[in-house]
Amino acid sequence: MHLARIHGTEEDKVNCPFYFKIGCCRHGDKCSRKHDRPAFSPTILIKHIFRHPEREAELQSLIGQQCKPDGRGDVDAFLDFFEDMYEELSKFGRLDQLVVCDNLGDHMVGHVYAKFCDEEDAADALQVMNGRYYDEKLMEVEYSPVTDFREARCRDFDEGSCCRGGYCNFMHVKPVPIIMIQDLEDEVNEWKRRDNEMRKRRQRERSPSDSSDEGRRRSNHGRRSKDRGGSRNGRSRRSRSRS
Repeated sequence: MHLARIHGTEEDKVNCPFYFKIGCCRHGDKCSRKHDRPAFSPTILIKHIFRHPEREAELQSLIGQQCKPDGRGDVDAFLDFFEDMYEELSKFGRLDQLVVCDNLGDHMVGHVYAKFCDEEDAADALQVMNGRYYDEKLMEVEYSPVTDFREARCRDFDEGSCCRGGYCNFMHVKPVPIIMIQDLEDEVNEWKRRDNEMRKRRQRERSPSDSSDEGRRRSNHGRRSKDRGGSRNGRSRRSRSRS
């Protein structure tokens, strides 16, 4: 009972509390505590897939190119990215939450978490998306133990007062306008409604239509006529045998 109570907390000397809460750890595989990777989960993690503008600027400077974050342009680029991810992941099932990290630490930068309403949908998304490419980057997808993002988020960042900046070890979740999420939900629902209608229409086209009912009735009538004819022939043969 005691072990269950302290599981995933600082008191737990066996399991890593950061991995349990956030799905990653700054020590990686060298961590002294166990990273208990889930065999299944409603949440998948797409690692390092978002191109953080500050990190991209650092990479550009290393190869001798000057590139500074562009405020408004970076926001638009992020919203385009979020829209792409939301629409693509929604093909596998209903999303409960989609979270993009604003952190800069090597173990968290560019991480995207997608929590589905159904574990089977998460499994389908992982199977299909793992190993694909997005924006010339290989997608590395795995199950995440994170199911409650309230425990994973940095409360100071949400209040605009995190002193650790982008290198905080708790999630700095990039904000997305609620109206945008509502519009995406409506768009996905409308797309699914049209897709279902199209699927039903194809099924009706493949199945026998009402116009073929008459043909079936004629065929059945022909079989009944042959049966009756056979009976008459049988009676005439018996009549001849009696005679």
